[in-house]
Amino acid sequence: MTLNLRCFITIIFTVLFCSYSKAQTTGNFIKASIGFGSSTSHYEEENPEIIDGFGFYTQGEYVIGITRWFSVRPYLGAIFTSTDEDKIKNPQGYKVETNAFFLGTKVRLCAPIPWVAPFVETGIGASIGSFETYTEYVNEKKNGVVAHIPIGFGLAVGRKNNIELGVSFYGNLTSKQSFGGFTAGYSFPLD
Repeated sequence: MTLNLRCFITIIFTVLFCSYSKAQTTGNFIKASIGFGSSTSHYEEENPEIIDGFGFYTQGEYVIGITRWFSVRPYLGAIFTSTDEDKIKNPQGYKVETNAFFLGTKVRLCAPIPWVAPFVETGIGASIGSFETYTEYVNEKKNGVVAHIPIGFGLAVGRKNNIELGVSFYGNLTSKQSFGGFTAGYSFPLD
């Protein structure tokens, strides 16, 4: 088959069968996630040491499923990380720690694939808490409200795509660190 014929057949199948796909369900849901939290600094050096904080991450979302491939997701969560005291891994006096609550709104695009649906999401939000970053070039302790941009990707799995495995990253706009989580979640229908 030539390339043009393959493209034509792909377009026909996409148009004809996109209404039968079940990437995510429409309606309203509550999604709860829990996972492994991580925070890291934004610094760049000639010989960078990777200074990270590790800890606990949790998040809840109110899911407004507009279509099977697009949803709006207001979220609320918390992250608590601390730096390992191992002097070999983290030089003395260096640390990146985040203890914060965060909230905002994300939009999600989900591929229309049954049983295993990859997704990507982004939005805008705010973090409220304490952000400490101490490295050779950064000496910052910030308390209060910090704007962030969430970026996430993962897989929605299962017959109803209600189990999720993913990575969420929150880039702080005014502090010298970012945080995120490696999560597992479950969606509960409200309708």
